[in-house]
Amino acid sequence: MNSEPLLPRRHFLKNFGMGLGGVALAEMLHGSIQANEPAKGADQSGEKPHGLPHFPAKAKRVIYLFMSGGPSQLDLFDYKPLLVRRNGEQLPDSVRGGQRLTGMSGNQSSIPMVGTPFGFNQYGPSGTWISDLLPHTAAVAGELCVIKSMFTESINHGPGVTFLQTGSQVPGRPSMGAWVNYGLGCENSNLPGFVVLVTKGKGGQPLGAHLWGNGFLPSDHQGIQFRPSKDPVLYLNNPAGISAESRRLMLNRFTQLHEHQQAASPDPQIESRIANYEMAFRMQSSIPDATALSEESEATFELYGKDAKTPGTFAANCLQARRLAERGVRFIQLYHQDWDHHGGLPGAIPKLCQETDQACAALIMDLKQRGMLEDTLIVWGGEFGRTNYCQGKLSANFGRDHHPRCFTVWMAGGGVKPGMVYGETDEFGYNITQDGVHIHDLQATIMHLLGIDHEALTYKFQGRRYRLTDVHGKVVKPILA
Repeated sequence: MNSEPLLPRRHFLKNFGMGLGGVALAEMLHGSIQANEPAKGADQSGEKPHGLPHFPAKAKRVIYLFMSGGPSQLDLFDYKPLLVRRNGEQLPDSVRGGQRLTGMSGNQSSIPMVGTPFGFNQYGPSGTWISDLLPHTAAVAGELCVIKSMFTESINHGPGVTFLQTGSQVPGRPSMGAWVNYGLGCENSNLPGFVVLVTKGKGGQPLGAHLWGNGFLPSDHQGIQFRPSKDPVLYLNNPAGISAESRRLMLNRFTQLHEHQQAASPDPQIESRIANYEMAFRMQSSIPDATALSEESEATFELYGKDAKTPGTFAANCLQARRLAERGVRFIQLYHQDWDHHGGLPGAIPKLCQETDQACAALIMDLKQRGMLEDTLIVWGGEFGRTNYCQGKLSANFGRDHHPRCFTVWMAGGGVKPGMVYGETDEFGYNITQDGVHIHDLQATIMHLLGIDHEALTYKFQGRRYRLTDVHGKVVKPILA
């Protein structure tokens, strides 16, 4: 006969099932964890960063204008007259150097170079080359720091976008905005520190929530997507018949259960969920004000363009980004899709430029006239560039394949040198010849401008300390003002 005492049911429920209060809380919170929350068994330290910022910050906030799909630098910023002159000639083997091509063009028997069909002119104090497709951007060239020597290791969209946004090609790591939110928090306790705006109705490569996820960081640091509807944040408003007082009472009871459970077995994940509920309650009153574009003047709508009055357009999202920046949101991420032009580039890229050019320039001018550009960092760019050769047979309706070896990103405000061009590519627009900037270097520089030492902001997960830049990255000091 077994002489071991039986485990009392109450003791079993308390310790194995987190206690009756814990069981109730788990049931109430069931389904609230996002798919990108830390995996079960994660070795979370629960530590909070301290001593931040590490040094005086040049930027208080970031607005990242992400052009998803990989815009062609050769048709927008990296002017190569040689390609125009040698249009249709084969790409020399000495230029390619045996570099990897994608499966979409790697088996082509012919690799004809193709020059841009669009005009270019020089603007600003540095004579920055800008395509005629971007007249509004050209008008603010004196504010731009154009980096022509970006490069990445990713040759396909999924890993490429993930790498730029999270520092890893494999989904699961915290996004840049989540790291910034974790390190610095939000200036406004009634709004999230990290907000995401996606242009409505665009095609192209899909965007997953892991791109603005918290990864293994506490879930209250993930990006909150604002949608162009009467309910900008899903499930934020109270259901019919539930008053604000009832909602407050429910949250108070959650907190009591939380405190009871924490006394028995502290759990940082529960703390994060309670923080999310409290934030949602506060946002019920702050979101209507932050998203009320109707309050803007006609002059402001004219500045951003005719689409600015249409919710969900890139222009409206840029105007929304300025309103969020004014209200203390730390990291604002805009996504505009459909820059993946494997074919039909001459007809497609002008349309994309029409959708984005004026609003990008307006955001710079709007922030500057409000005295906010000097401490707001704006970043523009995609996950990689495009090839200097045609994908498939050369025709008037050509396309360009993915090119990770060199592409262009521009920055403005927030402590970068205005009217500057950094880095160079060869005359074929295929390789970097001077001052290459890796993805991790860009991330390190953005963090530096926010007053964060990218090597010092870490989080312990599964026994190892992680950071946005992994074990790489250096600050691009020559572009700092």
